[in-house]
Amino acid sequence: MTEKKETKTAPKSTAKKATTKKVAVKKPAVVINAENVGFKAGDVYNALVAEAKALSVSEIAKVAKITEEEAYLGIGWLFKEGKVKDENSKIVLA
Repeated sequence: MTEKKETKTAPKSTAKKATTKKVAVKKPAVVINAENVGFKAGDVYNALVAEAKALSVSEIAKVAKITEEEAYLGIGWLFKEGKVKDENSKIVLA
């Protein structure tokens, strides 16, 4: 006859361990096509009209509620069309 061995297990803890997960935050990609860039140009133009003064790129992005990268795309479009100009390192309607 074989003997049964008694095994001891550690009592289960009722407290849960706090684990922290590092989640990589991915920046949304800026879609670059004529339609999207045109919409961003419209956002930039409307922000400049609403404020009625020269704005920096970060100010334009904040007012238009877009990223700075999107603001640069829109500003480039508007520069090409001659709708904006540079005034003391700020952008103003032409």
